[in-house]
Order: sequence, then C-alpha cells, then structure tokens
Amino acid sequence: MALSRMQKLFVKEYLVDLNATQAAIRAGYSAKTAEQQASRLLTNVKVQAEIDEAISKRSKRTEITADMVLQRWWDIATADPNDIIHLRRTCCRYCFGKEHQYQWRDESEYEQAVQRAVNDAKQKSLEDGKEVQPIIPTNDGGYGFDKLERPHPKCPNCLGEGREGVHIEDTRHLAGKAKLLYAGLKTTNAGIEIKMQDQGKALENVARHLGMFKDKVELTGNEGGPLQVIFDKGMTKDA
Repeated sequence: MALSRMQKLFVKEYLVDLNATQAAIRAGYSAKTAEQQASRLLTNVKVQAEIDEAISKRSKRTEITADMVLQRWWDIATADPNDIIHLRRTCCRYCFGKEHQYQWRDESEYEQAVQRAVNDAKQKSLEDGKEVQPIIPTNDGGYGFDKLERPHPKCPNCLGEGREGVHIEDTRHLAGKAKLLYAGLKTTNAGIEIKMQDQGKALENVARHLGMFKDKVELTGNEGGPLQVIFDKGMTKDA
C-alpha cells in the first residue's frame, strides 16, 4: 500500500533537518502528539524505506557520502582550539636587556620617552612655579626588544613568568581542522568573542554513527524486582 499524503509530507520534511518531531508538525500532525507520531512513523517499514531511498538519491545528487560527513565530525571533535585562540606568555622589558635592565625597541622609542620626560618636567614647572628637572630614562639596557620572545627563565623582574596575553590567530588564514572548528566571532563590550563548533556534540555524532551508544529501556517492579503485569479479564478480548 502506498504512503498517505501526510506520510509523504513527513518524509519530505524529515529530510530537511532530520528532526522527526518537527517534521511531523510541519507535515500536519498535531503538535501535542507529534513526538509519538514521529516515533510511530520512523518504525513504519514503508516510511523508513522511503526515507532511505530519498537519502540515497540525495547522496548521489550531491556526491556527499556518509564517510565524508563522519570524517568532518571527527575533524571537528579532534581539532585543537589552541590553533585559533590561546593564552601565551612573552618576555618582559627586562628579560633580554643588558644586565637585565629595561630594553627599548629602538632609538626612536627611547627618544620619544626622553621627550615625554622633558615635556612632563616643563608642565610640572609651570604648575609648581619653580623649575623641575626632568627624569631622563636610561638606555643602559640597550635596544632590540621583541615582545614575541619567550620569557628569560632567569629574569629578575618577571621571574621567568613573562607577560601573559590572549592571542587570536588571523582567521582568514585558518586551515585544516581549525578552519572547521571556527564558527565566527562577534564584538561585545568585553572584547572579541570567538565562536566554535560544539566539539562534544561532534564526538557524540561520531559515537552514534559507529553504534557506540546502546539505548535500551529496562522495566522493573517494586524494589527492583520483576515487573508483574495483571490483566483484567475484560482486557483479554480483542477490541
């Protein structure tokens, strides 16, 4: 016997998102009983055969196989979030300065610091009504500071801990598993929020696909004993 109109609609809607309950509602079944109807429909041999055939045809059209989807889930589940965003520790200004003194990036940065010291002294002199000598910073630590260097383990200033900071990779150049894990970003009052795919859900999908979850229902009676079912005599007759 051919499928009914609503059963055909259910098959069509089920292929949209594989959500049986929502598919039943969209097919015209009552929202109150949609979950039960969906369960019944999925256990209907003819309905299931129609779904399998439709999925097979779609797979051929799109050239997308179950193995390809499984591999994508696995790649998301095993991707390393550190390839997108991570906390890193970099050197402080004293790590690699001569004799661990303050190190400048270059002469230009040092000269700007000297000029700021002179300007601050002039401003202070005007405010106090007397001459104030500028406190000129020293350049004894030399030049060449690179903020991306690892901390010096013997630095007396940071004690080898360096300076911590959050680093976000350039998302335009993400590749491999990291590109699959990345799900976008948004700017908030607190800063940038990185979005990622749900790795736990991806791993669950892999496990279910491989049949690692054995869902079963056990019925027990009082105190865990066997369930006793008592039928009324009137219930033994066919309705």
